[in-house]
Amino acid sequence: MTARPDADTTAQDPTAPDPSDVIGPCGPVPAVVAGLDEATTRFLGEGAELGDGQRDAILSALTTDTLAVLPPAAGKTAIYAIAGDLLGGRTIVVSPTLSLHRDQAAHLVDAGVAAAALNSETGPGAAAAFAAGELAVLITSPEQLARPDVLRELAAGSPTLLAVDEVHCVSDWGPDFRPDYLALAPAARALGSPRLLGLTATASVPAREEILDLLGIPEACVVVRDVDRPRTHLTVRLVHEEEAKWGQVVDAVTGSEGAGIVYVTTRGHTTEVADRLTAAGVPARAYHGGMRRKERQEVQDAFMAGDLRVVVATSAFGMGIDKPDVRWIVHGDTPTSIDAYHQEIGRAGRDGGSARAVLFHRPQDLARPKLFASGRDARAAALATVVEAIRLHDDGVAQAELADAAGLSKAALSRAVPALVVGGSVAQAPGRRLVAGVNDAPAAEVAAAAAGLVMRSRERQRSKVELVRRYAEGSGCRRRTLLEVLGEARDEPCGNCDHCDSGDVGDPGERSGASHGEPAPGEAVTHDEWGHGVVQTVGDDTVVVLFDDAGYRTLSIPVLRERGLLTSV
Repeated sequence: MTARPDADTTAQDPTAPDPSDVIGPCGPVPAVVAGLDEATTRFLGEGAELGDGQRDAILSALTTDTLAVLPPAAGKTAIYAIAGDLLGGRTIVVSPTLSLHRDQAAHLVDAGVAAAALNSETGPGAAAAFAAGELAVLITSPEQLARPDVLRELAAGSPTLLAVDEVHCVSDWGPDFRPDYLALAPAARALGSPRLLGLTATASVPAREEILDLLGIPEACVVVRDVDRPRTHLTVRLVHEEEAKWGQVVDAVTGSEGAGIVYVTTRGHTTEVADRLTAAGVPARAYHGGMRRKERQEVQDAFMAGDLRVVVATSAFGMGIDKPDVRWIVHGDTPTSIDAYHQEIGRAGRDGGSARAVLFHRPQDLARPKLFASGRDARAAALATVVEAIRLHDDGVAQAELADAAGLSKAALSRAVPALVVGGSVAQAPGRRLVAGVNDAPAAEVAAAAAGLVMRSRERQRSKVELVRRYAEGSGCRRRTLLEVLGEARDEPCGNCDHCDSGDVGDPGERSGASHGEPAPGEAVTHDEWGHGVVQTVGDDTVVVLFDDAGYRTLSIPVLRERGLLTSV
């Protein structure tokens, strides 16, 4: 595939099926679908066939904005390459890491696609080539799309598809993450509002809703395929002492065969645990976002090549790590969300073989994310002052100066800046400076929206922590609990987790509906106090419901039966 800005994909073999007969996941598919088989052959080779999830994601993307939640190694590159080709224009792909940029661009070029990456390593030439029609696909980062000069140049290329790989990153926003992910909605508008396609391997039901809201496409089609890895054994080990926990982590890794990853939540723990493992006779390397790029690349290359068996890492390690023979994942710290946990254990057993996922859960470990989810947020009036101050300075204002002027703590402003970015009223500039964004609505209006977004995000963060605690400390089949949070109801125990091993499989109940006192996962419900919600998980005696405004709440099923607190919608 080469760049084909004026391609006409409707003139196809007259023996092909009538495109009007093709119904995609969210409705009839336009006539360009007649070229799907030809495009698949050009990209994947003669005789290649699309997987069920790939095909439905492409059909959906030809029709409307789409979020595709597909298993790891489902061939997501083929989805955006083929969809973009059939839409007849050019494609921009947002991808989170430089290693992914290199891998995806190389894969596309090998398949005959005119593709290149635009990032801090490549220089600006790729943007000019895209604008000139010399590229069919440009792979870049959210930081590049936050730059007005880059957006103007790429808009000249009239992209027809904007694909966001690892789109769950959009819902991972916060003061310690990459807030430019939140600028993707205004960036899409600046690019001429091309079709949006989000791709990820993990997104729970609430995460999907948050992703679509933050991208500005709440009515998008959602394509979901089974994300379970039934051959990965799930275990949780409860520990109470910090030193004892690390000793057990070392013992678990020392007794493991094959390659694996130890996930921890802090940079200091990566070095500490790697040193302990090396001293125990298991050579290991640390990996975290604070390391020099060259050193991170050395660790990743050694792991992928099989020269390094164990990596101890924060969540920075893993996106795009498609190593098929990872046999185990150990979590030395409790993750901050079920989405993050599922994403990380999904890096084991990609060859279809058996694998193990062991979580060492120390209840006190959840204190740090709970602390992050507490504290005082900026009020709308203070944020309006911030927006007005920024608009008075064409060259921007230092973020620290704005905090003092608005009477805010630096931490409170840092939490609010991403919310201002997603609304398009503020953009980030080098040197931690803030400049006016493309949204010139009244300051009070954009500030109120931002304050509401921060409040909802904080509530979601608190709720996510409690849901992780439920998984780690609850009874019954662990896989059933995990998958129900991810939107997949399971009646039968998995037979491949520690609780199933011990006979503690739990009872999912009759699940006839909340109105009958037997709520079912995925069921829409209402509560007199907390309003509309969706049932997430159901245990022997409790149910977890995600309410639109109140976040997650754990309710007693016997009390629900007695008082009729939940009603099916």
